[in-house]
Amino acid sequence: MKLETTIILDDLIKRFEELEPLREMLLNAFHCLDECYRRSGKVLICGNGGSAADSEHIAGELMKGFILKRPLPPEEIEKIKSTFPNDEKATLLAKNLQGALPAIPLVNHTSLISAVSNDTSADMVFAQQVYGYGKPGDVLIVISTSGIAANVINAVKTAKAFGLKTISLTGGTGGDLPALCDITLIAPASETYKIQEYHLPIYHTLCIMIEREWF
Repeated sequence: MKLETTIILDDLIKRFEELEPLREMLLNAFHCLDECYRRSGKVLICGNGGSAADSEHIAGELMKGFILKRPLPPEEIEKIKSTFPNDEKATLLAKNLQGALPAIPLVNHTSLISAVSNDTSADMVFAQQVYGYGKPGDVLIVISTSGIAANVINAVKTAKAFGLKTISLTGGTGGDLPALCDITLIAPASETYKIQEYHLPIYHTLCIMIEREWF
């Protein structure tokens, strides 16, 4: 583990001392994500309500520069330029692209979600996407403040059946998620909004650690 990873985690604990019990789980989550990306995998993310917004937020931090600039490596810049040797805008294209860590929020696919809800069941909207997108070695991150959301639970069960690793962010007692997921990060709160207030620095820290590792 890089010294920088420890420093980033220490900074979180310094700001939120009550998250100290999550230190080992946070490191496990970091290593899980790192291994996924080293195997050219991707991350799927889902949740409901405010947790749906968090799902999009996480994807945004992974798919483009967060703390770092993430310029493309020279060989990829050259690939773009050589593909379009007479196009002056190719240089600008290469300059503006940023290194990405593949992440898909499963909360935005309106037509698919409404079709699944109508044709099968509303609690299958995330499970169907996990089955369609997920491959062994990918990671599913689920966010549920209660830990009992049926559509989240079905997504986790589908992920486990088909070889994905699972990370959950929850609160209170964790509901059903600790028994189902490989890694569970339980915020030290029981009220929904307070749990969500902890989730933000937790996933920001994970995104910073994985970004520093890769870029």
